[in-house]
Amino acid sequence: MIYEGDYKGEGLKIGIVVSRFNDLLTKELLDGALDCFKRHGVENIDIFKVPGAFEIPFIAKELAKKENYDAILALGAVVKGETYHFELVANEVAKGVAHINLTYETPVIFGVITVDDEIQGLDRAGIKSNKGFEYALATLEMANLKKKLKKVP
Repeated sequence: MIYEGDYKGEGLKIGIVVSRFNDLLTKELLDGALDCFKRHGVENIDIFKVPGAFEIPFIAKELAKKENYDAILALGAVVKGETYHFELVANEVAKGVAHINLTYETPVIFGVITVDDEIQGLDRAGIKSNKGFEYALATLEMANLKKKLKKVP
């Protein structure tokens, strides 16, 4: 038997944690995700804004602990600068989200783009395509797959 999620949003409750830092990019990612959720029938969405990408895992963990959401989408943008800070933030956010996924029963989708500059970020957040929309699809798929897992013998 093969199990996979689908893109049905009706009846799902989704939490979004989005970084305000690099908001030129994160606003576009959020808009793309909200467009996806609307097109797929999600009506119950809570949005939590955090200062930067580094703070995303804390709020995502707190939401996962509550078990009120079918899935959580973590959105952020880390733009490479002239220092090592980029690598530290990107790595720790990824580790934090991975840890939440392994610790709690709520899937958390890693929707943090890591780019060399804002132009590259704009390409990924809306000019060429919107990764926010794609991350929202993954959120729907994981929320629905989680529901199907409950029926697996």
